[in-house]
Amino acid sequence: MENKHKITAAITGVSSYVPDTVLTNKDLEKMVDTTDEWITSRTGIKQRHILREPGKATSDMAAAAVEKLLAKKQIAKEEIELVICCSVTPDLIFPATSNIICDKVGLTNAWGYDLAAACSGFLFGLETASKFIETGKHKKVIVCGFDKMSSIIDYTDRNTCIIFGDGGGAVLLEPNTEGLGLLDSICKVDGSGREFLHQKAGGSLKPPTHETIDAREHFVYQEGKTVFKFATTNMADASAAIMERNNLTADDVNWLVAHQANKRIIDYTAQRMGLPSEKVLMNIEKYGNTTNGTLPLLLADYEKILKKGDTLIFATFGGGFTWGALYLKWAYDSN
Repeated sequence: MENKHKITAAITGVSSYVPDTVLTNKDLEKMVDTTDEWITSRTGIKQRHILREPGKATSDMAAAAVEKLLAKKQIAKEEIELVICCSVTPDLIFPATSNIICDKVGLTNAWGYDLAAACSGFLFGLETASKFIETGKHKKVIVCGFDKMSSIIDYTDRNTCIIFGDGGGAVLLEPNTEGLGLLDSICKVDGSGREFLHQKAGGSLKPPTHETIDAREHFVYQEGKTVFKFATTNMADASAAIMERNNLTADDVNWLVAHQANKRIIDYTAQRMGLPSEKVLMNIEKYGNTTNGTLPLLLADYEKILKKGDTLIFATFGGGFTWGALYLKWAYDSN
């Protein structure tokens, strides 16, 4: 094992936060022309959490998760050196939500920034953060994946309002020399896919005006069938490719940690990897698609069953288009 002493970035702790308010499929039946059966059969979603409290934003959810993570790991605030916040619903266009999280938690020693890659953001964030660990630049880095999707969802549009929820999680990355942690990744983008999944107004291309607000252009726009087709193919391709590149068989993989956008896409990805359903982490029924929040929420929900040395394959697909897969060996046994 010539790589025994090579520094890798390992996840050493995880926490999550979801708001108290729950929006069920039955609730949505009263809001738009849909049914619980239709939503469940097509997406696997039964409910989602919504941040309803006035004046609360993405940073509030992330700050709660970060505080929980520090308490759990018994780490002093000044030990955290970098915070990357992966989100498409930042509190403000600027400053970065990462800065606001650091202020709310009191991370006076940390610097940070936001990373926006739609639903692939958290995976891209892990890949980015790992380099600060691998180079020896930092010893303790937090990556947050959070979205307040309810802030950009049109609750009169039955195609999108059934899918998304609010919440997410945070992970701590630390150096590892046992061959655990992030071992490989494939990250891809194709900007020509932007027309099929985007927010029409609010950026520099189309700043807010009375007209854009009246035209309801500050919400998620999605061409469902096209996105489904691209997501299914690309997420499965990336996952199969990372296994092949690292000579991994289905027997070698303990868990698929897939972006929770649609149960059918996750099932197809697992099938392509040759994985049985019992190796697939799934919680889409509880939270819906929390965009940057789905992967850390999975880790937090299933942390107790993850064992040191377990092989995890992360897979994701998001607007942009963005997609990728990541090969990680779990670094600890949960108490």
